[in-house]
Amino acid sequence: MTRAATAWEKDVMRNGLGVDSPRMALDQLNDMVQRCQVVQDDSFKPEDYDLFQTAGRACIEQGDSRQLLDIITDEKSKAIVRSMGWNLLGPLVRVLLKKEEESLPHCLAILTHLLEVCSAKELLIGLLEQVEEAHPDTISETICLLLQPLQTVLLKLGSKKASSVGMALSTLLAQVSRLPVPYTEALEEEDAYGLCRCCTALLGFARPFVEEVERDLAAVATATPVAPDDELRSELLKFCMKSLNEPLLQAQLKNDPEVPENAPLSNFAVEILAILRRIGECLPDLLFRHLLKKKEEPGFLEEDVRYPKDSLACLAYLLFVQHIGMETFPAIFSPVFVLQSNMEHVNILLSRKEESYLAKGLDLYEKSLVRVEDGSLAVELLELKSFFSVPQNLVKVMTLCPIQHLRARGLAVFQLSIDKFDTEAKHKFFRCMLKTSNHAGVEGYIVKNIRNQIDYALKPGNGNAWFLGTHLLPLLRLVLCLPQGPETDLLQGLDRVMESLNLLRYLLIRDKEWENETGIWTELYKIEDYYLKPLRLGLNMSKAHYEAELKSTRDNRKVKVKELKESAPACSVTVGNEKLPNMTPEMQIQVLHSALCTFDLMESVLVRIEEIVETKV
Repeated sequence: MTRAATAWEKDVMRNGLGVDSPRMALDQLNDMVQRCQVVQDDSFKPEDYDLFQTAGRACIEQGDSRQLLDIITDEKSKAIVRSMGWNLLGPLVRVLLKKEEESLPHCLAILTHLLEVCSAKELLIGLLEQVEEAHPDTISETICLLLQPLQTVLLKLGSKKASSVGMALSTLLAQVSRLPVPYTEALEEEDAYGLCRCCTALLGFARPFVEEVERDLAAVATATPVAPDDELRSELLKFCMKSLNEPLLQAQLKNDPEVPENAPLSNFAVEILAILRRIGECLPDLLFRHLLKKKEEPGFLEEDVRYPKDSLACLAYLLFVQHIGMETFPAIFSPVFVLQSNMEHVNILLSRKEESYLAKGLDLYEKSLVRVEDGSLAVELLELKSFFSVPQNLVKVMTLCPIQHLRARGLAVFQLSIDKFDTEAKHKFFRCMLKTSNHAGVEGYIVKNIRNQIDYALKPGNGNAWFLGTHLLPLLRLVLCLPQGPETDLLQGLDRVMESLNLLRYLLIRDKEWENETGIWTELYKIEDYYLKPLRLGLNMSKAHYEAELKSTRDNRKVKVKELKESAPACSVTVGNEKLPNMTPEMQIQVLHSALCTFDLMESVLVRIEEIVETKV
């Protein structure tokens, strides 16, 4: 029996899918089919199903697919195939994935005939089982092979297909999420694991269902009496939201307004946003819903399930960083409002540890900030939770992220965010960071910013109430502070202590005592009591301790020089609450000497301050 190949079969044949074809016995299958041809559809015995499945699988795997095709396409076998044929999906898929061409036309013809004859629900279950059970090495090949058969089966379900479409999309995306996401342009072009091919194929798979929802929405808009399929729309929305999370949130997309044809992941992002618009989702509403507190839509999906926060964060990144879909985004929203909205999305991205999340969070925060005028963000914004949590997460990126270029970018974005606050907001922000950052380097950076603000305020015409006089003094008390008094670990807090001393020296030199614009001269006697004297005492104690340790180490080296040459001593030095074990005496001496040099540097600034105070007073 011969027949014309379908377009899909020709496409698969061009990709070289096929089976082996050794000898196999067809007698059992022929006997079973002839016996069952006279039996009613619902009267087949369990052993008939088992025999059909076993014999059919043997035919396919042993290369007798041509004879099997003749048997199942016989009109007399239609009832048998309709009831049992879907059991052949497993062996068919396994053989097709072997990529041998000899039996390819017959296997494809068998699969096409099953799609025409068998129950759509049984075929759907069978096809999805093949997707779920795909070997890790053949996930992409399996998906690309079965997408069109799946689409054909779903379209046969008519108006009751929404839940089945959702189940299919969920199963497919679950498997796609197992594929590694390419993180360079070369890897994306190579597409060794087939992720990009799967994403492109998924768009074609979803197209008829998107078009159906689009037609229904258009009919409603023109008052045509057509009931829109809200359930199908919800399933497509879930598909888009899941795609935004995986793979797009992990993908390294090109920051290029004109997406090249060979960038499948960027094209996938473009199409996902297009699908959102086509199924009736308004992009501004999606991004700003947590600010606008839009009433929840009726339906079986809860708000957090319908609009996952990670997915919305990726949507914001695609819009404001990649500029995908921005041509449809209204320009009426102020930069401050956009920043306020995006802070929630930035916070989600920066709270993660993965490089792709952190990079997207930094990009989105930077793009949201650059549109805001310097010094324009009011202090009221700091009352919002996101304006507190984003800097905290940004500090973690700056101090804990193992990737150097992300730490550097984090610091640049941190400074950019400071520049956007007005003077009162800067004052409050600095106080908050000094109290909560718990990192000497970050605190030192804040102190440097405070000095810059004071320097600007002292220039003619720039005076303000927040970095001069009575408002400045509480901030200075936070800066000029030793948390544990003289016992404070000065090495661990080196950055903050040095910046604080430099700020104090600057104030004493820059602000004349008869002008006293900063109030430093009024506060000076208190600063001597609660900062300078404890610092002097702490320095003397630290130097004495480290000098004693240095002398002891040198003496031990002289006494036990022979033993130390033969094996490393069991001694260590503790710096910044961290023990440094297995150090040779030479290494110990170097560390101790470096600490003493640091104390000398700190003392030199302190001595200069004491000289200025003595001279002025």
